[in-house]
Amino acid sequence: MSKAVFQNPIFQDETKAREALEAIRWPEGPICPHCGNSAQDKIAKLEGKSSRPGLYYCNECKGQFTVTVGTVFERSKVPLTKWWMAAHMLNSGKKGVSAHEIHRVLGVTYKTAWFMMHRLREAMTDVYKGPMSGDGGTIEADETYYGNTSKRAKHYKKGHSQKSGVVALVDPATGHARAFAVKSATAHTVRDILVKNVSRKAALVTDESALYTKVGQEYGMHQTVLHAGREYVNRDGFTTNHVENFFGIFKKGMVGVYHFCGEQHLQRYLTEFSFRYTNRHVTDGERTALAMQGIEGKRLTYRSAH
Repeated sequence: MSKAVFQNPIFQDETKAREALEAIRWPEGPICPHCGNSAQDKIAKLEGKSSRPGLYYCNECKGQFTVTVGTVFERSKVPLTKWWMAAHMLNSGKKGVSAHEIHRVLGVTYKTAWFMMHRLREAMTDVYKGPMSGDGGTIEADETYYGNTSKRAKHYKKGHSQKSGVVALVDPATGHARAFAVKSATAHTVRDILVKNVSRKAALVTDESALYTKVGQEYGMHQTVLHAGREYVNRDGFTTNHVENFFGIFKKGMVGVYHFCGEQHLQRYLTEFSFRYTNRHVTDGERTALAMQGIEGKRLTYRSAH
């Protein structure tokens, strides 16, 4: 990153970092995370030598709070300036950033950097609720497999059954992507993901895999691209290039940046890549701000992160 990025006040001044987070979380003023009170005449900012910076008092429930209460940052001893920097680094690279780099740049321990990354991934959970392509557009769906690729590994076994399955959905019109880790990519698991995430009005575009043959009948249209016949755009002009592109970025990131991911953490990494892919057309700063909007109402303890 350029030196100009590091000179941003939110990376240097704790007060500026807190104020920036407050502006994102409370654009219309503080809201009590304990009782939900948003009446500004009943919320007071405590100032003085006896009060820590950014502390508020709610006259409704008589509780005190700061901007980090009720978020993934709650009870964190890491300064907000470092949280902002970590979030920016995670959202600046197309393929992510390793916890080792966060550890070196921010001057925190590797254990802390690893946990920070998982908290930020938790904040990236899809904020776009509801079915994809509700207006009857196109959704590209495909599956791939991750893990257990090194033949030199002690417990290496050949075959898809020894890998983790990944099912991805991409709306080529909006760029919105969702990806799901599954124990095994079967017709049942694929259908379950599709019916929960894609509008039945949509045109479903897949390759010739038999996983989609039956569920495709439940949608407005099912277009197939015959990859086995070296077809990448079918006769009607439909393609799965966008979802294939998503898989390409995901795999390059996992091999080139993260190197290894345990099966229990795969969904969080998929959430990270889905978030960046969905918001790839905005600036790094805007993408970071969008990620910070997702901190609300989520907690992740170190124990549950394992």
